[in-house]
Amino acid sequence: MDSSNKSTQQNKIGEVNWQELYILTDHWKSDLEFYKDDLRFLHHLIDKYIIWITKDDNLNLVKNIQKNLFEIRKKSMDLMREVNTHQGNLGLMVENPVQSSNPQFIDDHEDLEDKMSKFVKLFRSNRKEVFSITEYIIDSEELPNILKN
Repeated sequence: MDSSNKSTQQNKIGEVNWQELYILTDHWKSDLEFYKDDLRFLHHLIDKYIIWITKDDNLNLVKNIQKNLFEIRKKSMDLMREVNTHQGNLGLMVENPVQSSNPQFIDDHEDLEDKMSKFVKLFRSNRKEVFSITEYIIDSEELPNILKN
């Protein structure tokens, strides 16, 4: 994200609305839960239909998808831990504004915001790739014909 879109764009630390940042991290957690469910669904889909794949090239494509999905799942879990910790710290800022004079915390929040943005882009790109490869495999394996029988 470029700095013009940052939620922490305020000029002075005292101008930061800690409650808004807390709510934003709640949205991040909700998004990460959605992505976790989506990843679980994609894993399930692959596990269920991999037995129908007969071509080695297609099997290699699916194994590559699985590897990428596992990597994204790990990133999402790591990011969720980081967001949870950050939100806990934000809760302290909301409860005790005197502690909120730490400018490093704003930098940490912006870094986390960048990580979330990059994760969402990675997730979307991977999901698009999964659908593209799935479509290719279905066509090349003639799976609709097999599944009708």
